[in-house]
Amino acid sequence: MAGEDSGGRTTRGFFHPLTTFLETVLAIVQTRLDLLFTELEEERERVKEIVLLALVSLFCLSLGVLLLTLFVVAIFWETHRLSVLAGLAVIYLGVATAVGLILRKKAMSKPRLFSATMAELSKDRERLKP
Repeated sequence: MAGEDSGGRTTRGFFHPLTTFLETVLAIVQTRLDLLFTELEEERERVKEIVLLALVSLFCLSLGVLLLTLFVVAIFWETHRLSVLAGLAVIYLGVATAVGLILRKKAMSKPRLFSATMAELSKDRERLKP
């Protein structure tokens, strides 16, 4: 029978260790790619959720601010309507500036994309060093 010696044992080819090594490397690469694509999918879902919530929040906030502005101006219509409009404009611009700065800070401090994948690849590299 091919592949057996005279004692009935199966002999492994000369390239068997190389084949085993390549199978292991391919399994590692496949695992890391699966992790990478999982992280991509999670990031995409997170961004979609944030955008949707931001749009709903912005829409509701805009309507609330508009109605509140109309209410305050209506209260002071006869006496100080221009002063009230100017004061509300300054308040809105101040709030918009503060929120913009907070948003910028949050955007700069988000976790690094693919950090888990990169950590696993670093571990793999350390394990393969002689």
